[in-house]
Amino acid sequence: MNTNHVIGLHHITAIASHAKENLDFYTKVLGLRLVKKTVNFDDPSTYHFYYGNKSGEPGTILTFFPWEGISQGRNGTGLATHIGYSVAKGALEFWKQRLTQFNIPFETAEKFGEPYLSFTDPDGLQLQLIEPTDPDPRTGWLTDGIDAHPALKGFYSVTLTLDQATPTARVLTDILDYQQQGQQGQTLRFKNQHIATAGTIDILEDPKGKGGYNAAGTNHHIAFRVKNEDILMQYREKVLAAGLKITPKIDRDYFFSLYFREPGGVLFELATDNPGFTTDEPLDALGSQLKLPKQYEGFRAQIEEALPRL
Repeated sequence: MNTNHVIGLHHITAIASHAKENLDFYTKVLGLRLVKKTVNFDDPSTYHFYYGNKSGEPGTILTFFPWEGISQGRNGTGLATHIGYSVAKGALEFWKQRLTQFNIPFETAEKFGEPYLSFTDPDGLQLQLIEPTDPDPRTGWLTDGIDAHPALKGFYSVTLTLDQATPTARVLTDILDYQQQGQQGQTLRFKNQHIATAGTIDILEDPKGKGGYNAAGTNHHIAFRVKNEDILMQYREKVLAAGLKITPKIDRDYFFSLYFREPGGVLFELATDNPGFTTDEPLDALGSQLKLPKQYEGFRAQIEEALPRL
């Protein structure tokens, strides 16, 4: 892993409409670990859930803002539309049975020679479980019903649906260290050369597609991984030099971030590995307590009273 570059995906953040339903689906059906339970920085009456593997390793973290009762979103152009998780070879048979057990419809298909299952979460967020050609060495979170072989290992890919591929492709290749690997139909595949996992971005070019609407069941943003703040700020200069607007550095407690919107409309983030999720909870207790950003700690009683019951 070359740590002076973007090293694949850090996390993906999506929107849900019901906190408990979201928590139950991702922990009890898909078997992910709740690694952090906190609140939205801008709206402390809303949870911010982080799901991942045992340690909350970058490249495994799917986060949600579960705004109770928010309207249904619409996937379409200008959004990251599909999240792909990596599973071991042969694990799709287990997931067919498990999804059937929970009455979750699914479809099977193949993309770039790799078989996958596609289905949606309770809000309609589009998910894919993919058996990659190259084995994924990561270990998923183990639960009573899901052992090491079928456990979700972390992200494999994310799909951006765009009316034009070229301007976004240029950002991926010229700024974010991706290389185009191939094309299948209207889908272009890009790979990050500096890490073997969570390094795939697919662009689905749909010039006649309807624009997406960001609400429940859609992705809010995708975050690319850098090792530390020095590298983060180097990328800020690269984004500015390309003529794009980007935020100042923001402290998100568990990582430092920059945000910019790429030409196709998708909100991109750059996020650091440091300080990580064990900064305020030990590894064995991750996700067990409600953690609040420092500015809200003095309002804990009011916030706990306002948050939905889990």
